[in-house]
Amino acid sequence: MADMTKPLLALTGVTKHYDSGAGKVAVLAGANLAVTAGASLAIVGPSGCGKSTLLNIIGTLDRASGGRVELDGRELTGLDEVALAGVRNREIGFVFQSHHLLPQCTVFENVLVPTLPLADAALKESAPARARQLLEKVGLGSRLGHRPGQLSGGERQRVAVVRALINRPKLLLADEPTGALDRASAENLGDLLVRLNTEAGVSLIVVTHALDLAKRLQRVFELKDGALHELADAH
Repeated sequence: MADMTKPLLALTGVTKHYDSGAGKVAVLAGANLAVTAGASLAIVGPSGCGKSTLLNIIGTLDRASGGRVELDGRELTGLDEVALAGVRNREIGFVFQSHHLLPQCTVFENVLVPTLPLADAALKESAPARARQLLEKVGLGSRLGHRPGQLSGGERQRVAVVRALINRPKLLLADEPTGALDRASAENLGDLLVRLNTEAGVSLIVVTHALDLAKRLQRVFELKDGALHELADAH
């Protein structure tokens, strides 16, 4: 049995800087974080403080300038691009503020896109049934043949969530997932993320400006001066 107290994700002293004409610009200055399997947390902070950069480093879309990033006991910082692509595809799911669905593909086809590179024949074979099951669970069982342009903003984000879960990731990352939605759709998506975190047991990290969403997660961290600080009174 897996040790549920051992961090699924561990960040140790993660730094990030960019070179500009005036020298180095520091974005992250020693961020530390430990996330156990099945946990949920929010990262809040003002625009431009580095929240999306941090999430992209966790999700291997960007590389840290220093420090360690470990996922399920495996250090990611030294892996090459091919290995990182494999980690992204099999172990991490992404939901962005913009859904990034392919407009020419149906809902069903969009959900199955992440399964195309899979080498595991059994997983690939079971993917269509899983896609239908997940779409049914999020209330889109009757929309499999529709294209993104025929859906509401909230429906498109639900498709994006299902697509992020299709390969059974250990970790789901959501970057301002409700930022482009009206209030009712944002509340529905928040309900969905919390429910999937509980039912699917997937660890959930949400970057958000929506404090009502942040407070629904187990822990809330503020990114301030390049470091993460847990907000004990956020709830």
